[in-house]
Amino acid sequence: MPIVNEKYENFWNRVIVDNQFGKNFKIDQRKSICHLHLPKIIKNDKFGHLIYKKGDYIRNQYEIICTLGEGTFGKVALVSDKIRRHDAPQTQALKIVKNIEKYREAAKLEINVLKMIKKLDTKQKSNCVNLIDWFDYQGHICISFEVLGSSVFDFLKNNNYQSFPLEQIKSISHQLLKACKFLHENHITHTDLKPENMLFIDSSFVTLYDKSTSKRYMKVKKTAIKLIDFGSATFDHEHHSSLISTRHYRALEVILNNGWFQSCDIWSIGAILFELYRGFTLFQTHDDKEHLAMMQRILGPIPSNLLNKSKVYFLNDGKLIYENNSPLIQYVHKQCKPLKDYMLARSEQHLLLFDLIALLLNYDPNQRITSKAGLDHSFFMEMS
Repeated sequence: MPIVNEKYENFWNRVIVDNQFGKNFKIDQRKSICHLHLPKIIKNDKFGHLIYKKGDYIRNQYEIICTLGEGTFGKVALVSDKIRRHDAPQTQALKIVKNIEKYREAAKLEINVLKMIKKLDTKQKSNCVNLIDWFDYQGHICISFEVLGSSVFDFLKNNNYQSFPLEQIKSISHQLLKACKFLHENHITHTDLKPENMLFIDSSFVTLYDKSTSKRYMKVKKTAIKLIDFGSATFDHEHHSSLISTRHYRALEVILNNGWFQSCDIWSIGAILFELYRGFTLFQTHDDKEHLAMMQRILGPIPSNLLNKSKVYFLNDGKLIYENNSPLIQYVHKQCKPLKDYMLARSEQHLLLFDLIALLLNYDPNQRITSKAGLDHSFFMEMS
């Protein structure tokens, strides 16, 4: 067993008797230091990621098991908490943010939101991810969470973009609206709702066979989800950045630079519901001008009063600048069609779903349905 030097023996003595932590640890937990690694020199790669390997320890507490994922912000590792408090799970997901100032600052803002959610959601009914702890590990902000399953997007991708069954769409969308209602009532806008930021609590599945296509597909067993990634979340009283949301889920008012508020989340939910239903994004574009042209093809003309408020370069006297027979318009007409033409059936439940999507994608943010009203929509009539 490793020899414990005096410095770290004194440290653990302090932890055990400390007023803040003492009641959360047993005396014999000090013995666990025998199998903890003493601190080593921290190294980062050229992108600012913390360099680690399986079996390494972070803060002499979290043992690295494996990497769960990686993003622009940093990495998420599966870890075992060797000195956990009585109410914390041993296995946790640890978000390790890059040691780069802009990501550090974003992480601190995310922590503020997560702490507020934790304070307000004492019974964990909000469908938002649960914060366990956070700390600064030599320049790397680390945030620990409960371990969840795969994202809705990853499940969709791994299922060859097979759309979800209607009853599962109903369950997922109801939870999404419920989470949004909780956030909005507490003066928080998520600003980056998308399938990648919706995680199944348990993504285990059964494999079924579709006779009509002669293909196998996956069906998730439990549809319970939680929202993650509050790095861009904004309180009502805070500065609102002009550019928010991932392109495919970005509301009209954001593109037009008309200012935004909580209803931009509602637009994102409308785009998400369509994607769950068809398996592909509604607005498949990476260009503002093309995006607006697609909106008009799918949802109808954009009201002139909304266009007149905007000062973006591709508008002139409240009209989009392009020729009727331009390559852009030809492409949009070929790739897109009116919203209801995407329906796979005309039964009542399909009609109700598309009625809800249309309300969520209302151009006018002041007239767009709220999360509370959305939960009362007839599409959810049979839900308790």
